[in-house]
Amino acid sequence: MNQSVKAPRHLWAVGIVTLLWNSIGIMSYMMTRMGMLEDLGMTPEQIALLDTLPIWANAAWAFGVWGAFCGSIFLLARSRWAFIAMVVSVLGLAATTHFQRFVIELPEGISNDALDATIWLTTLFLLWYSHRMKAAGVLS
Repeated sequence: MNQSVKAPRHLWAVGIVTLLWNSIGIMSYMMTRMGMLEDLGMTPEQIALLDTLPIWANAAWAFGVWGAFCGSIFLLARSRWAFIAMVVSVLGLAATTHFQRFVIELPEGISNDALDATIWLTTLFLLWYSHRMKAAGVLS
């Protein structure tokens, strides 16, 4: 770890807030994979769709949420792997978005454009931020 460059305070704020945010994505993904969708208030039609995702769409979702979660952890650890994790997350999110927008028709109530935009903005911000911190020598 490069101890000569002091971590800015905003690194801790960004890392902690995004770790909490990305934990929500992990919780949603894990509850889906463990068959706990009734606990999230999903309808039988929504549950049937999520239970029949093709393996590539499920893998893309996993890469998206786990990449972002790990990216936040790597930021807090001041690891250069934060940027790589965020690249993985963006690729997973792009594949997931493609699947949801162009491959299938989502049932009513399962999609939320404001939430989708927030996820994209947060993920792209983390990609930019991790790149910036790496370029500044904060991550090593």
